[in-house]
Amino acid sequence: MPNLEGETALVVVADAAEPAVARWRSTYDGSASAGIPAHVTLLYPFLPLAEVTPDVMRHVRRIVAAEPAFEVTFACLGRFSGSVLWLAPEPAEPFRRLTYALWDAWPQTPPYGGLFEEVTPHLTVAEDAEPDVLDEITAEIAQALPLSMPVTHAQLLGVRDGRWTRQATFPLGPSGVDVSR
Repeated sequence: MPNLEGETALVVVADAAEPAVARWRSTYDGSASAGIPAHVTLLYPFLPLAEVTPDVMRHVRRIVAAEPAFEVTFACLGRFSGSVLWLAPEPAEPFRRLTYALWDAWPQTPPYGGLFEEVTPHLTVAEDAEPDVLDEITAEIAQALPLSMPVTHAQLLGVRDGRWTRQATFPLGPSGVDVSR
């Protein structure tokens, strides 16, 4: 496993999805064993942890606060390249807006290092599993769908001592929708 010490990511943690995906993520998603909860990535990789200054934190806070809090539902699964199984957030657009706003503020941090042409908000459930295993996972998780939750904040995660841990929380702005639970 590569040394990730000092890496950071901006994410929305999806606590509501954890019961449905935890068993599968623990086996088929390496980020779970490294301490990352079920989540939708906003920007990874972000700045190295040593470069996340108080000014950077204030700027992230302003960007995230410009997006109103919203309700998200995970109602269907998708696959990338046949070997990555993921939950699709609806609506996806608020995640996409946050990703592009953060990337615009730090253009040296393209989503996923610039590996993909298009940003597709998603919650990874499994990677590099055999097709029959992905079919089994899909069948089980589909029974738990839809899953809904309020999105009220983003988190900065960082690697310290080989584990991903929460470094900061950034509230989204007020919305006209009741997302309290």
